[in-house]
Amino acid sequence: MSNTDLKKYWQENIRYVLILLAIWFLVSYGFGIFFADALNSIKIGGAKLGFWFAQQGSIYVFVVLIFVYVNLMNKLDKKYGVNEE
Repeated sequence: MSNTDLKKYWQENIRYVLILLAIWFLVSYGFGIFFADALNSIKIGGAKLGFWFAQQGSIYVFVVLIFVYVNLMNKLDKKYGVNEE
């Protein structure tokens, strides 16, 4: 892998990480804390939506983001020829 390809690989990797962290921040802090009052007017399973995001939703989203990251990295590895298979 050339230095140019290596830089491109890591730039894309860091971009993926920053985007996924921004989504996680929005869900965990935004929906669970900052927008909780607005979301509390909606109920899901008997619990207010803001409370649900603070207690459960952010965990679920974080787990989904892990799988999304793995998928994105597998595609990126194949793109640059550094996949394990």
